[in-house]
Amino acid sequence: KKKKKREQPVHPVTIAKPLAFAKFELTWDEWETCVKDKTCRGDPDDHKWGKKTRPVINISWLDAQTYIKWLNGKTGKHYRLATEAEWEYAARGGSDTAYFWGNKLKKGAANCRKCGTKWSGKMSAPVGTFPANPFGLHDMHGNIWEWTADCWNETYQGAPEDGSAREDGNCDRRVVRSGSWYYFPQLARSASRDSHPHKLFSYNIGIRLVRPLD
Repeated sequence: KKKKKREQPVHPVTIAKPLAFAKFELTWDEWETCVKDKTCRGDPDDHKWGKKTRPVINISWLDAQTYIKWLNGKTGKHYRLATEAEWEYAARGGSDTAYFWGNKLKKGAANCRKCGTKWSGKMSAPVGTFPANPFGLHDMHGNIWEWTADCWNETYQGAPEDGSAREDGNCDRRVVRSGSWYYFPQLARSASRDSHPHKLFSYNIGIRLVRPLD
């Protein structure tokens, strides 16, 4: 019940501007380009799972901001983290069910505990291992939690209706979405939300970038 309260009240959100979402979670290969440029932290632990096309983990929300600032400087473009509302819209892929494929867990459709894959409950899977949702996005359910831009609030009371990031509430904690390899399917639903201290990192959390198109 406590979890459900976090998802209330249900409220309309209009995302006014077009947005490009990364198809995949940010990988170790991408992160290490920034490390080689002596900008990003070089010591996140991969837990001996292997790096390359696995999602980068053990990076804090603040580390994510460092990477984004570096990438924007390199490319001259404007990348950022998704807002919580943008993230949920993208995860749903036009659906109104618990997962983009329906309300019941499909064995092998995503990486989470009891999801029936060889990674479930053990470790992250390489990005793009599982089928994309109707918007062409992979791993929006499970694999790793993804940092979003929003400050944490226990409910949606007073949440913006324009899809922007919530800047009030507990900004020492930031919203994470998607669930992970470690957590049960319930937490991998499109509507599920949680938070993590912005200075801390975890082997469950990484990032996915977005870029406004106008």
